[in-house]
Parts: sequence; structure tokens; C-alpha cells
Amino acid sequence: MFCSDLHRAVQTARIAFAGSGIPLLLDRRLRECDYGELNGRPSAEVLAQRTARVRLAYPGGESWTGAIARTAPVLTDLLARWDGRRVLLVGHVATRWTLDHLVDGAPVDDLVAADFG
Repeated sequence: MFCSDLHRAVQTARIAFAGSGIPLLLDRRLRECDYGELNGRPSAEVLAQRTARVRLAYPGGESWTGAIARTAPVLTDLLARWDGRRVLLVGHVATRWTLDHLVDGAPVDDLVAADFG
């Protein structure tokens, strides 16, 4: 199991797979988009800027395309080292959108504009 090293992801993975014996490997590349100055702000405030931040970084942070570019090498590494094996990724929106973009070919603009649910 590969997991973002952010506390909430690690906590979720540990609770969900407690006692399973599945190794938990932390990878900082699976972190959420860095919202910079908006980190810790109410989600409505961050969401209000989401579509404007596809290519333009959040102040002091990164853009959605930047977050996807940071996360994408995880998939390359998984194919190189774990091809044919079952793996689990525990991440955030950036992780899901990286998979949607690279595996399914979904345009980043469409992913960011759509409801995450």
C-alpha cells in the first residue's frame, strides 16, 4: 500500500487496514495539491479558486497541473517495480485526478471543473 505522507491519509490507511499485515509505504509525491497561502482555509474558499488554478499556482503553492506532474511519476515507478502485482494508493484529490488524467485520458480542465463526487 502506497500512501501520502500527510497525517490524514496515513491515519485513514492505518485504521482501514489495521491488523492486515499489508506494508504501508509513505510517498510524499502522493500529497494533495499545495494550496500555499490557502492551506488550512475553509474548503469553500479554496474551491472558489479551483478552476482558476489549473495552470496558475495558488499563491505560495502549486497549480493542479503541477500537482498532477508531481504525482505522475508514482505511476511510472509502480509499473517499473510492481507490474502485475496488486497495489493500493491512498491519497487525495490530486492522486485521483492524476489517475483519471493519465489512465483514462480525462483533460485536467474537465476534472477540475467537475464535481469531485
